Amino acid sequence: MGKSVYKLLDQKGRVLIPKEMRNAAGMEYGDIVGLGLLDGKVSVRKVSIVEVGDQSPEAVEAYVRAAIRTMPDDTRLSLISDLSGLMRQKEG
Repeated sequence: MGKSVYKLLDQKGRVLIPKEMRNAAGMEYGDIVGLGLLDGKVSVRKVSIVEVGDQSPEAVEAYVRAAIRTMPDDTRLSLISDLSGLMRQKEG
């Protein structure tokens, strides 16, 4: 393990992972990360897919966002159009 870095946990339980560590771990904005707990230690790791069976709102959102990032622009635009149509139907 490399040099330790110390950070403060904020009121919502968040901590900022320094850019150098994110880069070394291959983490980028929008990536899905898995959190683990073992012997009182929290680990963070980049994952490419959400574990099968995890249907929590957070896992579903992470999966959808990851899928959208891999889509061609025309597919994304079509999806946006479909979603905005659904929102209009819901409002009306």
